[in-house]
Amino acid sequence: MTTTEPTEEVRGRSWLRDHSELGVCALLLALGVLVLTDALTMDVDITQRGPVGPRTVPVVVGAGLLLVAALLAVDVLRGGRGEAEGGEDVDPSQPADWRTVLLLTGVFLGAAVLIEPLGFPVAGALLFWGAAFALGSRRFDRDPLIAAVLSVATYAVFDKLLGVPLPGGPLMGVV
Repeated sequence: MTTTEPTEEVRGRSWLRDHSELGVCALLLALGVLVLTDALTMDVDITQRGPVGPRTVPVVVGAGLLLVAALLAVDVLRGGRGEAEGGEDVDPSQPADWRTVLLLTGVFLGAAVLIEPLGFPVAGALLFWGAAFALGSRRFDRDPLIAAVLSVATYAVFDKLLGVPLPGGPLMGVV
């Protein structure tokens, strides 16, 4: 009986599949380098800053990303594996629901386009209602009302209470 050794290509793919978490390490490394590069090249006037300047938090975040990337890479190369999610009620053998993903993407992009001409209350209501529809709700009697209340409440909290200006659109004087 003859046994065949797996080819180098098959062994390479198998090693990459077994160490797929290294992709997350590469992403964290790239983000860390990007954040640090941006923070360290930031133009800061020395007279406008106190003991903690505008570079401090980005430098700490960038260094933290690099540290986590390195620690995760070491763990993966030593044989560590991520635990499978036990709390989710998801069947990984089923295909992705691309219809829902595309509907949600369309609703989000539509709200982003409509926020300037229609204002946040209207665009937000369309966003909330569209998201509920995309996720399966077919209650046409209550969903628009809930979406409108959520949108106006969100607008009021951000614009009036927190002082974050949001476009009001045609309802600027009403809300």
